[in-house]
This record gives sequence, C-alpha cells and structure tokens, in this order.
Amino acid sequence: MNYYKELELILQIQNPEEKIRSFETFYKAFQEGRLCFESEYSPKEFHTPSYAKICTIIPPQDVPKRRNLTTREGQINLIHAVAHIEYSAIDLALDGAYRFQGLPREYYTDWLAVAADEIRHFQMLSALLQELNASYGDVAVHNALFEASQRTQTLLERMAVVPRYLEANGLDATPMILDKLKRLPQTQMRDKIIKNLEIILAEEVEHVRKGDVWFRYVCEKEKVSPDIYFEIIHKYYPQGFLRAKKVNVEARKEAGFSCDELQFMAKKEVC
Repeated sequence: MNYYKELELILQIQNPEEKIRSFETFYKAFQEGRLCFESEYSPKEFHTPSYAKICTIIPPQDVPKRRNLTTREGQINLIHAVAHIEYSAIDLALDGAYRFQGLPREYYTDWLAVAADEIRHFQMLSALLQELNASYGDVAVHNALFEASQRTQTLLERMAVVPRYLEANGLDATPMILDKLKRLPQTQMRDKIIKNLEIILAEEVEHVRKGDVWFRYVCEKEKVSPDIYFEIIHKYYPQGFLRAKKVNVEARKEAGFSCDELQFMAKKEVC
C-alpha cells in the first residue's frame, strides 16, 4: 500500500462509515509497517468537503442555535454541532498527515493517532444522536474548518491555525458548555452528553499539545520565532484574540502554551 495514495482516497470518501472502515484498514497497515512512503507525491487540492453530499452547508451565523438544552431539538443541535466538529477534525488530521511530506515518522504517527481519536469521538456522538432518533446530516452545518485547511497550505500555518488556534479554542468553549449542562435538571441524556464532552475535552488537550510540538519543530527548522504565531492568527482571524472569552489556562498550559501567550490572550495576569 502506498501511504499518500491511500490517504488521498480516504480523504475523498463521502460516506462516514466507509471512510472509517477504510481508515481502520489503513491505520493497521501503518502501525504494522506495511505502508510505502512515496519519495515524491503531489498532494491533491480538495475544493469540496467530504461531507458536502451528507450535510446542508450554510454560513456559520445561520447554523441553528443551541438554546434550550432540556429539549430534544436543543440536544440534537448541540450534539450534532460537536459531531460535525469531530467529523471535520477527522479530515483535518488526515489532511495534515497527507499534505506535508518529508517529515519524521513521529509526525505521521501523531496525526494518524489524532484522526483515530476524532473518529472515536464522532462515533460516540453519533450513538447519542441515534438515541434521539437523529443522525449526522440532519442539521445544517458550516464549513469553516474545511476552509481553514484550504487556506493553510504550509506546515507552519497549519500547525498554528488548526491545533493551536481552532482546536485550542475548543479547550476554552467546552468547559462553558459543560457548566451550562450541569446547571440543568439531571436526566440520562444530559449525563451522557456531559460524559462525552468531558472525554473529548481531556483528549483534545493532547491534540493541541501535538500541534504545539510540531509548530515549534517547524519554527526551529525555518529559523523563525514562535512569536510568529500571533502574526499568523491575525492574518486569518483578525479579531481572533480581541473577543472577550474565558481562557482555559490550565488546559492550554498542559498543551504547551507559554505564560506570555496566555497573558496576551486573557489580557491579564494568569500565571
């Protein structure tokens, strides 16, 4: 099996179940050392997200709001929104393992492991949707994460934007969602949603940490200061660090963020 060719095929699979099955076969072959890394391979440009025929894609501001989480509709909207992030993250991890060549094997090991985690997260959330007689694709979604992968075509920018910005923002947002859920009347579904989100939050810290490792790796290789991170984020998200939000200091520190970075984001002394 040829590593890049197989990944290219998996990235283009539109059916989630088929994509997951194909990845599991590929990942097993990778772990057993049965894949051949081509010496030269031209990565393909993807212009449409793999979920385009499954989900209705709309602007982010039009995505259904997750207001009343005590109702079936509110719970479906929340679970579906997180499931879509996890499904998008599968392709983001796979694309990261596919697009950037000539790196240490540990790089590919890391991002395929991230893809495996994102698949498990997606399956957990899909099971919750099924309990509510819903499924992935029932709620309209945005394609902001796919657009991020299109726009970041260098390793430096990809590691800065995807794990260190977009995924790291999830470390801030998820605790706030959990706090809201924990204030609601206790039900079996509420407890299941909380359990799933707590698992995802804990494991996403490691994903951001891997992004931090490879961001710093490429900074050193290209002889640029890690401070370039803020320039990159401002380039793509000019308002990114200007919006008031609660920074998950402990999770971000565990994931590799420095105190100087955290103080800039939080706009106050945090460590």
